[in-house]
This record gives sequence, structure tokens and C-alpha cells, in this order.
Amino acid sequence: MRARVIYNPTSGKELMKKYLADVLNELEQMGYETSAFATTPQKNSAKNEAKRAALDGFNLIVAAGGDGTINEVVNGIAPLPHRPRMAIIPAGTTNDFARALKIPRRTPLEAIKVVAKNQTVNMDIGLAGKEHYFINIAAGGGLTELTFEVPSELKTTFGYLAYIAKGAEMLPRIKPINMRIRYDEKVWEGNTSMFFVGLTNSVGGFEQYAPNARLDDGYFSLLIVKSANIVEIMRLITLMINDGKHIDDKKVIYAKAKEIEIESLDDERLMINLDGDYGGDAPIVLKTLPQHIKFYANLDDISDDAVLGYDVKDDELDEAAVRFVTQYENYTKKEE
Repeated sequence: MRARVIYNPTSGKELMKKYLADVLNELEQMGYETSAFATTPQKNSAKNEAKRAALDGFNLIVAAGGDGTINEVVNGIAPLPHRPRMAIIPAGTTNDFARALKIPRRTPLEAIKVVAKNQTVNMDIGLAGKEHYFINIAAGGGLTELTFEVPSELKTTFGYLAYIAKGAEMLPRIKPINMRIRYDEKVWEGNTSMFFVGLTNSVGGFEQYAPNARLDDGYFSLLIVKSANIVEIMRLITLMINDGKHIDDKKVIYAKAKEIEIESLDDERLMINLDGDYGGDAPIVLKTLPQHIKFYANLDDISDDAVLGYDVKDDELDEAAVRFVTQYENYTKKEE
């Protein structure tokens, strides 16, 4: 078996430089022939290397960095018919994806040891438009724009505190945008402060964004914050922290959907955030790719409610339900 470690040498506090040899050695002890690739400032560096490694037959790709690095690696392999397994080493600022998979975030060595447990999840992946994939979140409006404004050197130095500081600075400038959001068979149209389309339960370090999110059920968790002032937004954030109670608020629409279309009305620009980076402007269509990539995860710490745990398609669920009902009816007839 062969493993390729694709790491961002500048992510977080540059811990991967210190731990790289230990990580490679740990993978070797697991039976992998292991090599590494350091990403460069060149556009699509991680994406291109991930695609090359997948086409070259690597069995495992380890993405080491922040959510942006993981996103790039996923974009490299997601379009391919045969995709290697993935593992992640969180070395970024918020590490939302690692939080969802319960990957240890203290050191890269602790994170890579999850592979040895051989616990995996067939993770859903999001497709934005025709060729942009995302692993965790698509968002737009208001506070979602702060990720575009925090300099990378500030994130490296101060981490998540940099986002908090920038968010406090931006609050007075938040203005609702008139938009239309279609989700499956429903439509919301009106002034909207922000929306989030999530694949996990973790956004910006908050792990209660979508309390009932599943990692592999083929559905997005859609959260729409209707027009709100500063006080209301702060109240909603407080409710989010307090066991996810924000989803029951009258200022919020919360729903599950497989396909979502977003467009800005009144010709106002609406930038889309994909996994923390700029992903183009609306209008845009988002679709789920159910159970698309197999990720190593720490299933011992993930709630049973968050993972289906097996490969499933809608038609298979329908067939299974019919078989169950038929067998139950036959059983009750025999008992009579």
C-alpha cells in the first residue's frame, strides 16, 4: 500500500514541519510506503498533486493543513471515478472538518494515529456549480464575508481569535441581501442576513450549527438567517452555542435538502464562501454527492446519530422498506 502526505508548510503554527518525519514513520509502521509533498503558493498546488497521486494508484492521501488545504485535495480527487481513501491532519485555524470527524487537533502525530484504528466514514461531498467541490460549508452574506478579510498571517499568528476580532468589527456593517433560495421543493424569498449550507455540524469552531447533521445521509443542513439587526444576530449566536437552540428561532429557517439554488435579487452582488474561501458569485446551484469519499474518522467519539454507517441509495431504502413491510405482514398473518 502507498500513502501520499500532502501538507501545507505554512498552515497554523507550521507544526507539520516539526512532525513530518514522525508522521511518515507512523504510516510506515502501519504498512504504507509513504512519501510527502509540500504545497506551494502556486494556484491549485494541492489539488493537482492529489489528482496526480490518485491517478498514480496511491491507496491513501493524507491532507495536512487547514480546511482550505483539505478542500483542495478533495477537489483533486472528487471528479475521478476511482478515489483513494483520505485521512486528515488538522493544522489550520478552525479545523471544522477535523472537529466533525473527531480527529485529535493537538499534534499531527496524534491525528495520524486515527488511521491505525481503521474506522472510516463514507462522507458526503458538496458540488457547487459544475466543478467546485466543498467538504464542510457553503455560505453567503453578512459575517460569512469576514473569511475573505482576515489576512493569512493574522490567522497564523492569532488563530480563531482573528476571526472573532474581525467579526466584531464587521457587525455594524452587516446589511441584509434580498435573495431567493430554493431548497428541494420549497422556496424562501426575502431579505437575508446570511445563509449556511453545511455537510457537518461544525462551522467556524461552533459544533452546534446543525445539531441533527449526519455525515453520510446525502443531505445538506440549510440555515437561513432572515433580516436581523446586530442584537438579534448576537442573540442567535448565543442560542447556537447553547445546545443549538437557534434552529427553533422565528428569525431562522432550518431544513434538510439535497439540492439548493441561491440567487441574489435586485442585482446586488452575493459572494459565495466555500470552506472558508471565495467560491464565486451567485446564482449558484449546490448538490450533494452522497457517500462520495471514504475518510478515516474517530468513530468512537462520533455520535451514532451522526453517521448512517453503511452505503445506501434512496431506491435501496425504498426497496428495503417494502421488503420489511411485506415480511411483517406475512409474519402477522401466520400468527393469526
